[in-house]
Amino acid sequence: MSHHDSSVKSILFALLANLGIAITKTVAAVLTGSGSMLAEAIHSYADCGNQGLLFFGLRAAKKVPDAEHPLGYGKEIYFWSFIVALILFSMGGLFSIYEGIHKMGSHEGLRSPMIAVAVLSVSLLLEGASLYGCLIQIRKVKHKMSLWKWVKTSRQSELIVVLGEDVAALLGLSFALFAVVMSIVTGNPVYDAVGSIGIGVLLVFISFFLAYKVKSLLIGQSSDEETREEIYRVLDANADIEQILNLITLQMGPGIMVAVKARMRSVGSPEELIETINRCEVSLKKANSDIQWVFFEPDLED
Repeated sequence: MSHHDSSVKSILFALLANLGIAITKTVAAVLTGSGSMLAEAIHSYADCGNQGLLFFGLRAAKKVPDAEHPLGYGKEIYFWSFIVALILFSMGGLFSIYEGIHKMGSHEGLRSPMIAVAVLSVSLLLEGASLYGCLIQIRKVKHKMSLWKWVKTSRQSELIVVLGEDVAALLGLSFALFAVVMSIVTGNPVYDAVGSIGIGVLLVFISFFLAYKVKSLLIGQSSDEETREEIYRVLDANADIEQILNLITLQMGPGIMVAVKARMRSVGSPEELIETINRCEVSLKKANSDIQWVFFEPDLED
């Protein structure tokens, strides 16, 4: 399965789950007057919009190179992933904190709290299913790598963002359910307000993590270590290359740019050198289909 296919499926799972959850939580928030429930509804609607932006980013990243963007538009997905992280911070985190502070002062009791419990329980199951679907898609591309190492090293910003959203939603729902239950047990609506603030703090934390992760890709990050080592091995095994002087990779969304400076085996003419370099470029692209651009400089020293 291609990285693009796994990203599309993960985003689709999250979109369908969040849309259903958002509608049910909106109805429950109106019926119960729960601040935590309203915060969760806003969060789910924001997530639906976020998935739409990620779909747009994936589509934009596939545009062909032109004179203005000779290396293509692959990094568009990083820009839109960064925007999603900002939306998660503003519409999700800050609104939840504001709603919690507002409820803290109003001390309004819950109406029909058992409806809130039922909706949150169902939402937990749906969000858990969405997270499970995302993890299945991640498992297909991370191979034997641990999940945490994949998150730290992966260049698939859209998958990381979906994973972060799903984890935030699942934890947020747990906070909201705990807050509603505590309000029922103690009769104190302050727990509901505290739950809303807790959800907001959680979303702010996760959004900062996602934004920091995507920032490195946005400003220009190399391909992952495993890919760099694979490229080096292919070049090092090439009989036409005497010594690799320098190797630079740059992740351009789904594509990779490679720049090589190497001391080449002596040949009889410039034409033979050109043919030798062309063979090296072909071998790199054959070894890794994500490599779209190769810039090769023959030299004697770095």
